[in-house]
Amino acid sequence: MDVKLLEKLLEEVRGGRLGVAEALERLRHLPFENLGFARVDHHRSLRQGFPEVVFAEGKTIDQLKAILTSLSGGAEHILMTRLAPDKAEVLLADFSEAQYHPVSRVLTLSRGEVPDRGRGIIVVISAGTSDIPVAEEAALTARIMGHKVEPLYDCGVAGLHRLLAHQHLFGQATVFVVVAGMEGALPSVVGGLVDRPVIAVPTSVGYGAAFGGLAALLAMLNSCANGVSVVNIDNGFGAGYLAALINRKDS
Repeated sequence: MDVKLLEKLLEEVRGGRLGVAEALERLRHLPFENLGFARVDHHRSLRQGFPEVVFAEGKTIDQLKAILTSLSGGAEHILMTRLAPDKAEVLLADFSEAQYHPVSRVLTLSRGEVPDRGRGIIVVISAGTSDIPVAEEAALTARIMGHKVEPLYDCGVAGLHRLLAHQHLFGQATVFVVVAGMEGALPSVVGGLVDRPVIAVPTSVGYGAAFGGLAALLAMLNSCANGVSVVNIDNGFGAGYLAALINRKDS
């Protein structure tokens, strides 16, 4: 349950606008709701500042509907990742407030405006156009968590002038998310130019010797630039979430 919603519920009870029995019914599923196939964590927002995020891949449409229904009962802003287009079409018919982002395969659901929780800008950079789906997953994650994101796409090392043309943004950023496949060199370049944290995201983009992103992952782990941290292959969500924590006003 969202902190704001919980405060509202308690105020309604104190003001006599909500009976104790009804309040107990709303609170009955805390701290989690057992759906049989999933235990939906309604306390996630209270503990971590954002509701449980749904990884859609491998789940049936009925499971996704049930989880989304459960979450939407107590959360104002919901994020679902790795959602196939055919399943998204079915969910959008039942959840009119939801929005599907086909490039990143992300579904977001917001009731009202997302509050601004950031103290600066998160700059998300992709090395190539083929890396944009992972970069967009990171950007959308940070945005629904309440952070301003500035995307810089297709700025890889094959043409560094494309990146350097945007150096005016470097001083404005609190944290960088740098997404690259192939040889994974771009995070090291960015790390050598800035004095802010760089979250490196290897992607599975590349020819055979890229080994599905393993070459980029190892290159990023072996970066000689300071301040570079690495998440898993294609894990745009993990990078966006970490960037949001770094950029949070109270951090």
